[in-house]
Amino acid sequence: MQAVGQCSVCASRAAGGLLRNPTDLSLLRTNNNVLRRGAACIRFISRKSGVQKLGERTDTKHISIAPLSVGRGLYAIPFTQQMENLSHDSLIRRAASVVTDSSCTFLSQTSLALINALADYSKAVHTRIAVQRRYLASLGKLTPAEKDSFLEVINGQRAEASDRLHECKRIESTWINAVNLCKMAAEAAHTSGAEQASITVRTNIQVAQSQVAEARKLSADAEKKLAETKVEEIQRMAEYAAFLDDSEEHEVHEAYLRED
Repeated sequence: MQAVGQCSVCASRAAGGLLRNPTDLSLLRTNNNVLRRGAACIRFISRKSGVQKLGERTDTKHISIAPLSVGRGLYAIPFTQQMENLSHDSLIRRAASVVTDSSCTFLSQTSLALINALADYSKAVHTRIAVQRRYLASLGKLTPAEKDSFLEVINGQRAEASDRLHECKRIESTWINAVNLCKMAAEAAHTSGAEQASITVRTNIQVAQSQVAEARKLSADAEKKLAETKVEEIQRMAEYAAFLDDSEEHEVHEAYLRED
């Protein structure tokens, strides 16, 4: 900018000098030389500015590319790593992990269904026990209609408990298949190198077996109480039959005495 200013000053001086003193050729030539130098300076400055602007554009381009490359580094996978992840062993490990996940889902669903079925069966058995004990406690005190009503309820509870038990056996068969499938998936994951997936599915098997064992224990306790109730029923019915026989004999004896 200083060179341009000097050139403009020199030009004004040259023009003014030419107008004031036309005969001074030496001064005019000197001024012309100054103008040429000024023009050369301007061209040089322009070129330099253009190079700087071009450099700035180049830098801007690099700056715009830089975050893109960083972004790619965050989300994309290097080419070498892609080639490694697409190897057969890697694909087998991924497939084994998918199999273990699906097997665990199958196991969890069948375990939940079996636990609920065992709980429903236990509840039906306990209900049957309660009704049957009330009936045994009321022997000899019931009218024929009340007795028939009790027997109808007992038969209904017996049928419901039988249906619940059948449902438990059906779901238990599916649950056993799920456990076996998980064991095979765990072994496959271990063989393929997916050790973490293998450990996870084995842990899930243990948890499922533990929960199902608790539900089975509850149903076994209910069945034990039902068996005890059946023994009580046999004893109570025998006592009641003996009581009826004694009553009949007593009535016969009284009638005989009355006849006498």
